[in-house]
Amino acid sequence: MKRELELLREAMRERGTDVYLLTMDDDHQSEYVGPYYKELRFISGFTGSAGKLAVTLDDAGLWTDGRYFVQAERELSGSGIRLMPMGQPGTPDIVSYIVDALPKEGRLGMNGRTVSLSEVRKLREAIAEKHGQLLMDMDLPGTFWTDRPARQLNSCFMLSEGCYGSTAGEKLERLRLRMRELNAESHVIASLDDIAWLLNLRGIDIPYNPVFMSFMLIERDRVRLYMDERHLTGEIRAYLSRLGIELITDEEQLYRDLGALSCRTVLLDPARVNGAIGEALPEDMRLIEQRNPSTLMKNLKDAAEMKALKRAHVKDGLALTRFMRYFKEEVSRGRLTECSLVDKIHELRAMGEGFLGESFETISAYGENAAMCHYSPAPDHDRVVEPRGLYLLDSGGQYMEGTTDVTRTFVCGPLTDEERVSFTLTVVACLRLSAARFPEGTGGAVLDYAAREVFWKRGLDYDHGTGHGVGFLLNVHEGPAAFRYKSAVGDGRDTGLYEGAFVSDEPGYYKEGSHGVRTENLLMCVKDRATEHGQFCRFDIYTLCPIDRDGLDLELMEPGDRELLDAYHRQVLESLSPYMEGEELEWLRKACAPVV
Repeated sequence: MKRELELLREAMRERGTDVYLLTMDDDHQSEYVGPYYKELRFISGFTGSAGKLAVTLDDAGLWTDGRYFVQAERELSGSGIRLMPMGQPGTPDIVSYIVDALPKEGRLGMNGRTVSLSEVRKLREAIAEKHGQLLMDMDLPGTFWTDRPARQLNSCFMLSEGCYGSTAGEKLERLRLRMRELNAESHVIASLDDIAWLLNLRGIDIPYNPVFMSFMLIERDRVRLYMDERHLTGEIRAYLSRLGIELITDEEQLYRDLGALSCRTVLLDPARVNGAIGEALPEDMRLIEQRNPSTLMKNLKDAAEMKALKRAHVKDGLALTRFMRYFKEEVSRGRLTECSLVDKIHELRAMGEGFLGESFETISAYGENAAMCHYSPAPDHDRVVEPRGLYLLDSGGQYMEGTTDVTRTFVCGPLTDEERVSFTLTVVACLRLSAARFPEGTGGAVLDYAAREVFWKRGLDYDHGTGHGVGFLLNVHEGPAAFRYKSAVGDGRDTGLYEGAFVSDEPGYYKEGSHGVRTENLLMCVKDRATEHGQFCRFDIYTLCPIDRDGLDLELMEPGDRELLDAYHRQVLESLSPYMEGEELEWLRKACAPVV
């Protein structure tokens, strides 16, 4: 059993706590968090990016999704913590587990600043049947985490002129207009990507996501921005002053200001503010609860953002294509490793002007490691890539012109029949979704079938969504745009696809202990033709990197699938060839040669 788990239980006993809940969130419900907030990893040893941990005095369970089942099973071994695979038969949801584990009039502890308001409400309602008490001011790991890293707070920077179509002033005016339509007198925002987008500012406080720690409180005639002094330069101060924004460098003041609000209505998204914010508001405050208007606004990229994103993808495509050539020429020598290939793709991306860093932790996985959807190598488990089977690289970059995310699976040498079928079906699924035509506003839950159909008719599937929205020099995972059929019966937050939605297209197939395959391109939703049946939309493919034709079984591909592959490779060749010459250009021509 891990020593940290024992220390947590000692702290629970000292505070009279029966169950303690740990999340992977920070005060802003961010997907990725800085080292200061990685309490769940500190206690459990689990290194994935999604999970919740419930600890009792004699049991502990970690809930995570299908991307991490194999990884979590390995990392939790010997820790004294059970894996609770979400959505699987026999696995209770975490709320049910907590209710069952809590004694009558028991005490559930948590740090209410790292749990969303919607989750806090759900837990409070659930434990009421046992007259349980919810204690939200507990950061128990912090009481014994002696070498806890400090919070990372760095200077902000402004976006390059011309990368965005709307100024911060125009965005704030659009937001206030929406507030008036909703009869909201105030609006509290805790989500960092919304704040960064509204202000046309970016930061480096959180790994992979170019945002900065802050809160905003917007009223009809006043805007308050709560952020640490260390974020501010003279230029940023002057910029915010011109926007009429009041700077408050004590973030704790937010909670006091919320309690002192004199207005009667406040707009907030309960899934994207923490529970402590909800607790701070006056009891008689009327809450208007829905998605932040800025979340919906930034979901649809404007013409300037589209143009910039195309430039970013040319840079990214050059790096990825050069990586592919390097890989295909070197793999037979048996000297490549998963970690060395992480370094290589970083080196090639860093050659591109305006590269700021990765958009998420690079997934570099050979053979059976690729069956773990979000596997990442490390020196203590760095595998040599052998000249047989398949290698999967899922990576992305943050550039001044936008965010990228791409997956390619490469053939290392001879394949089994099963590997070749898996590879081919995945490529076909990716191409078919990218070729979809649909009425404007069609939900991603519907379009998901375009990719899954090729698997479903064979009784196969993959345990993750087919695609997620992508931000503009922001979070690589951005809602609400997504391809996820299960959301059709979910929370009703699938708002449909309109021009400007930027979405990943990444079907895959995974066989534990054998191999994993994924092919991913980023798609921009654009208007197609209008007919008597309304406005129709289609997708433009922004990702530019050849698909490894060595893995294809052309007999499994229908004629239309082969034509789609050739059309995509023509696009790659036309887009990248102006930046190549000599042997490099000749290699690209061969990689993009038609199969029809």
